[in-house]
Amino acid sequence: MPGSDDQRLSEIESRLRRDDPRFSHALDTGRPRRPREYRHLRAWLLLAAALAVLGSGVVLAHGLLIASGLVLAGMAGELFDPHRHRRANRYPPPRFWTR
Repeated sequence: MPGSDDQRLSEIESRLRRDDPRFSHALDTGRPRRPREYRHLRAWLLLAAALAVLGSGVVLAHGLLIASGLVLAGMAGELFDPHRHRRANRYPPPRFWTR
């Protein structure tokens, strides 16, 4: 039974090294950093830009700027989802694309 626990731990370790090598290296050196799923700097920057575009569209009463701000806000919201890479291939392609 102890062999199976060691095997599971080594599988978890190898999966972690494959998924986020910078995080696993930081754990090895003793200075852990947040996993990739919880680093949202680009999402916050995109959300700030989206709010600026949306605000300027409302002030200038320009529909294209309002629509662009809403689209950018949606893109930023997608970046905040930690499981967005797992859902990428959820739907199979249409039948006429496969041979």
